[in-house]
Order: sequence, then C-alpha cells, then structure tokens
Amino acid sequence: MLHWRDHLRAVRPNGLRGGGVTMQQVTVRVPASTSNLGPGYDCLGVALRLHNSVTLVRGNVPRSAHPRIVSDAADRFFKQARLRAFSFSCSIAEQVPRCRGLGSSATARLGILLGLNRLSGDPLDRLTLFRLCAELEGHPDNAAPAIFGGFTLVQSRGNSSLASTSLARAKRHACATVQRFEIASRLYFVLLVPDVEIQTARARRILPSKISRVAAVENCANACAVTAAFASRDYEKMRGTFSDNLHQPFRAKLIHFLPRAIAAAERAGALGAFLSGSGSAIAAVTLEKPEKIAVAMMRAAAAPARTIITHADNRGAQVLPIRHPQSALYH
Repeated sequence: MLHWRDHLRAVRPNGLRGGGVTMQQVTVRVPASTSNLGPGYDCLGVALRLHNSVTLVRGNVPRSAHPRIVSDAADRFFKQARLRAFSFSCSIAEQVPRCRGLGSSATARLGILLGLNRLSGDPLDRLTLFRLCAELEGHPDNAAPAIFGGFTLVQSRGNSSLASTSLARAKRHACATVQRFEIASRLYFVLLVPDVEIQTARARRILPSKISRVAAVENCANACAVTAAFASRDYEKMRGTFSDNLHQPFRAKLIHFLPRAIAAAERAGALGAFLSGSGSAIAAVTLEKPEKIAVAMMRAAAAPARTIITHADNRGAQVLPIRHPQSALYH
C-alpha cells in the first residue's frame, strides 16, 4: 500500500460522535480505464477490472500535508458543494500503473471526490462529481468510465476552439453528457504495460494542430463503428475499426514499438489494438485466446514490459461497506 499520509487513526463503531452519527472513514474503489480506443480521442473509454482504493479519514491534518492532486480535488469539491472544508487524511492502495494511460490520476481524483461526498452526506450526484473530475483532469474520457463503469461516450458541448483556456475547458466539462453501455464478460482486454512512464501533458504537446479532412472523416467513421459495436454487443464488427489519425501516429514517436505490438495482436487473433490513453500501455480487445495475444504483444515489443489480461468493469467507482472497527486502522 502506498500512503499519501502515514497516519490513519481507528474510528469508533459506525462513526458515532456524541449523540449523532457522523461518518469518520470511507474507502472508495475506482477502476482503471482505457481511453480513446483508437479513433475516439477524448470521448470514448472503457472501465477495467483493475482498481485503486482510496481511503479518507476525518482528522486534524494540515492542508500542506496533501499532494496537489488531493488538495485540488478537495478544494473543488468543497467549493461545488458549498460546504465548509474539513481536514482529513488520505491513503491509496494501488493496482493501477501510473503514467501508462490507464487512468491512474482519474482514480485518485474520483476517490477523493466520492470519499468527501460520502463523508459530507452525499450532497452531489454522480454526474456532477464526474464533471468535477473531468475538469480537474482536463479531459473526460477516463473520468466517465471510471465513475460509471462499462463503455462510455462523452459529448462535451461548447466551442472547441476555445479549449486551450482553463475557463473554456471548465465550461465544456460542466455541461458534458455521458452515454453508457454494459460490456459482456466474454470480451477480454489484454494490456501490454511497458516499463516506461509517459506524462499526458507531454503526449499532448506532440500532437499537430490540424489534420486533413480525409483523415478526419476516416476517424469519424471508425469512432462511430467502435461505438456501434459496443452498443450492440456485436463485438466482431470492431475488427478493423481501431485505426486512428488524430494521435497514435504521432505518439508512436514516444513508443517506437506501438505499430509492431498492434500488428502482432491482430495477427494473433485480436479484434483490434490501440494505444491506451496517451500511453505507454497498449490495449488489445479479443473474444478468444487472450494468452496467445499477450505473448505476441510481448515478443513484438521486445522491451521490458508486463501483460495484464482482464475484463470490463460494469460497476464503476464504488463506496465500500464500512469495515469492522478492528480493521479500521491501516498500516
């Protein structure tokens, strides 16, 4: 377990305080996510059965003790909920690899937002919490599947030409809408996770400001085909639809084995493969032989990496039941 605060105190049964009931501790489990899915840049995502668990405990903890990712989420929550801020300590048990395009930062931010919401009596609904997370992330494609589960399509309204300003991004995410679809358990996700970290900001800086109309039309067609296949659960129709012109050709400069790994996955029987988020992880989707595909991707990469075979998480972020008081103290 990685601790953001190494002191978490035990709580009284049921969080009792005086004559009333005030929740003192909460744990939120948030799934990893793979986003973009090739052509669906900044709008398509899938939640995965790979989780981070964030635990919050009320306590007298200096604000300066928190990393910025925690304090920013807390500030945004209390401002949106119009509540007086209270102090808390925070820890996270991590399964989701950091800086690999698997939504690690979204799990942390959502864990804080959902945890503070529960400790405050749930003043905000899930859609509002999603929008807060998307605003903090700067993009919605990891936040949506992480909180709602399954396959998600996000539509952010507003003038995209203004998206370079933080105010414009906030306005777009404040009215973002989400469509969500369950994913059948027969669909596997095979992840190749290289031993290299890629910062999202760096991966975005290398993208061009313009692409050709032909390339844009092709991306639209592919993104629609991917969406239709997930919505209808006719997964065979995904084959050949993950090709992208918006980001993958340019991010291949950061992950030189990306084209080889994708081609190897498809030759081994995958429906398709793509860069997960901004990378460095590469995801393949298949209905059969996931182990064979994992081996093929490893061999093609010829670089230090590991593979994970998993399924979609249809539940999304979950506030876990209160633990027995004997196990309320975490080490």
